[in-house]
Amino acid sequence: MLKQLGCDVLFDDCGTNRRTRILSRNFNLDVENDEKNLVDDSRSQNYVIKSKKGNKINECTSNQNDKYYDAYRKSIEAPESFWTDVGNMATWSKKWDRILDNSDQPFTKWFVGGEINACYNAIDRHVERGMAKKVALIHDSPVTKSIRKVTYAELQEQVSLLAGSLAAIGVSAGDRVLIYMPLIPEAIVSMLATVRLGAIHSVVFGGFAARELCARLEHAKPKVIIAASCGVEPNKVVRYKTILNEALEISSCKPDYCIIFQRRCVEEAELTPGYDILWDDALAQRLSHRCVPVEANDPLYILYTSGTTDQPKGILRPVGGHIATLAWTMSVIYNMGQDDVWWTASDMGWVVGHSYICYGPLAAGITSVMYEGKPDRTPDPSQYYRVIHNHKVNGLFTAPTALRVIRREDKDSTLGAQYSTDSLRYLFVAGEHCDHETKNWAEKSFNVTMLNHWWQTETGHSITAHCLGYQHDTVPPKYSTGLPFPGYDVRIIRNDGSECEPHELGRIVVKLPLPPGTMSTLYKAPQRFMKIYFTKFPGYYDTMDAGYYDENGYIYVTARDDDVINVAGHRLSTSALEDVVLSHPDVGDTAVIGVPEPTKGEIPFCLYIKKRNCTRSDEEIGKELKELVREAIGPIAAFKLSTSVTGLPRTRSGKTARKSIVDMARNKPLRIPSTIEDPTVYDGIRQALQKFGYATLAEENSSQT
Repeated sequence: MLKQLGCDVLFDDCGTNRRTRILSRNFNLDVENDEKNLVDDSRSQNYVIKSKKGNKINECTSNQNDKYYDAYRKSIEAPESFWTDVGNMATWSKKWDRILDNSDQPFTKWFVGGEINACYNAIDRHVERGMAKKVALIHDSPVTKSIRKVTYAELQEQVSLLAGSLAAIGVSAGDRVLIYMPLIPEAIVSMLATVRLGAIHSVVFGGFAARELCARLEHAKPKVIIAASCGVEPNKVVRYKTILNEALEISSCKPDYCIIFQRRCVEEAELTPGYDILWDDALAQRLSHRCVPVEANDPLYILYTSGTTDQPKGILRPVGGHIATLAWTMSVIYNMGQDDVWWTASDMGWVVGHSYICYGPLAAGITSVMYEGKPDRTPDPSQYYRVIHNHKVNGLFTAPTALRVIRREDKDSTLGAQYSTDSLRYLFVAGEHCDHETKNWAEKSFNVTMLNHWWQTETGHSITAHCLGYQHDTVPPKYSTGLPFPGYDVRIIRNDGSECEPHELGRIVVKLPLPPGTMSTLYKAPQRFMKIYFTKFPGYYDTMDAGYYDENGYIYVTARDDDVINVAGHRLSTSALEDVVLSHPDVGDTAVIGVPEPTKGEIPFCLYIKKRNCTRSDEEIGKELKELVREAIGPIAAFKLSTSVTGLPRTRSGKTARKSIVDMARNKPLRIPSTIEDPTVYDGIRQALQKFGYATLAEENSSQT
C-alpha cells in the first residue's frame, strides 16, 4: 500500500514486507515500525462528517468548522436545496422550473427552465444598482507602457454597441463568434457583446499559429470573427491579422465578416474592403442592443483545451450554473467583496481567464486587473510587486511557474522590495504542482498567505479548495490542495474501482452528478465526451489526475496519472521528486520524467534550470541532487540522472509538457503542443537527453503540431 509521510514522499511497496526507510525533510520515519507516528498536520480533530453516500473521504475527521461541513453535506445529500441558494446569487429573467434533471446522466442539467443572460449579470445589474462609476477593469500593459481603467458604465456602453453591430450583420442566439485577441479590454468587450445576444463565443489564445486557428475555425464554424491587429511579446510584435488571413486562406470555413480592432499604439493592419469591419466603425453605428435571455443549459462558450489541434476538444459550458457558481466562488473561496481589487495573472485564451478575469469577478461586481506582460521580462521581475502596489490588489491568482520564474531571477526580491504589497491579503495558485520551497519564498517575499487549489478546464472552478468564506485554516497541511468543494463528491479509487485508504495513491474521480457550471458536453462530440471522461469508471467523472487523501479528508494532487514513474514496482510521483530538486539552492526550475532502464523498467531523469549567476558544474550539482533525493525519498527512487538545460517546455498557462519530453526520450515521434510558449527549448532538451543515450532519433522524428 502506498504511504505518504510528512506530505513529502509517495511510493508503492506493492504489498511486500521489505523494510524501506524514508527520510523526509521534516521527519525521520520508518515505514515498517513508525506508521503510528505519521504526522498530523491538521493539529486537531474536532468534527466528523459521515456521508450517506459512503465516501471514505467524508468520513474522515477534520479541524474545520461546522459551516463548511454543513454546506458540503447539504450540497451532496440535498442538492436541490443547496443550489437554490447559490442560484439566487444570479439575476434571472425567469426562475427555473426545477433545479436538477439527472435523467440522462452524465448529461446533467441544472436550473432547468430558468432564463438568464451572462452579460446582464456581469454588467447591467451592477449599473442599475448604482455602480456605474465603479472601475470594472484595470488594464496594465508594461509592453505598451500604458494603464487604462474602464468603469462598469463604460463597459456597458461598449458592449451594448458592439452587440448591436454584431446583430446588424446577422449574429443571433446560438451563433458562434470566434475571438482572437491579446489580453486587452476589447477581448472582454467582445465576449460580453457575444453573450449579450445569446450567442456563443470561442476565444482562441492570441498568437496561435494559422494552423491551430484554422482547426478551431473549421470546428466551431463561427458566423463572425473578432480580432486585433496584433499582440506584443517582450521582443516582438505578433501580427494577429496576418495569422488570421493565413488561417482563412487555408480554411474551408469562411465567416461572414471579421471585425478588427486596430492597436494604433503598436501596429495597424491592412483591412480587406467589404469583408473586414473596423472596430471603431462598428461602435460608431450606435446600434445599442438589449440583453437576450437564454435557457440556463444553453451554451455560454466553447473553449478548446490545450494541444487539441488534430481532434478539437471543445468544452461546452452551460450559462446558468456557471454564472451563478462563479459569482458565489468569489466570496466563498477567495473571500473577495465588491470593494476589493482582484487580479488573475492569466490570459483570456485559458479557462482561468474566462472564469476569473472575466465572468467571476464581474458577476460579483469586483474590479478585475488585466496584466499584459510577463513575470520577468517586461521589463524585469518586479512587475508583480508593481501591479499590486499601483492598483492596491487584494487578491492574486497565478500559476506556480510564474512565482518560480520571479524567484529564479530575483531570489532576494531586491527589485520587488521597492514596492509595497501591504494591500494583498491572499495569494492563490493552481494549474501545476507548487513545491514547498517556492511557497515559502512567495509567502515571505509578498508577505502574504499562499493557498493552493485544484480544478480543470472541464470543471470551470475548484474541485478542491481552502475556502476562506468558510473560515478554513490559512495554514493548511503541507502540499494539500484543500478539501472537496461543495458539489464535488470526490473519491480516490484503485484500478478495480474500489476506494483507496488514506495515503494510498490512486485515481481521483468525482461521483456523478457533477455540480452546476461544469462542462455539459464536448461540442459536436457527445460520444467522445462519454468515452473520455465516463467510460473507465462508470458513474464517475475521471479527472485523470493521481492523488490521495489524508486522515482529515484533505486532498493531495500529485500528478497527472501518466506522470507517475514506476521504478521496479514502486510508483513515484514526479511532483515529489521535483520538490526535492527545487530545495537545492542552485536550482531555479525543474522537470522530472521517467526514462527506460533495463533492470528497473523506469528511472527518473531530472532536467533543471540553474539560477541566475550560478557557476557550478552539472557534475557538482548532480551529486548533491542525488544525495538530496536519497535522503528525502530513499534509494528506491534510483535517482542518478540529472543535467541542466536553459529552458523547459511550458504551455502559455504555465504547465510543464512532460509527455512531450518522455516521447522524445523514448524515440517516439515528437509532436510539440501548439500551446508551448517557446518550442526552441526542445533543442537543448534533446542534446541533454542524448548525452545519456536517450532521444537518439529525436532529430528525425520531431514535428510541431
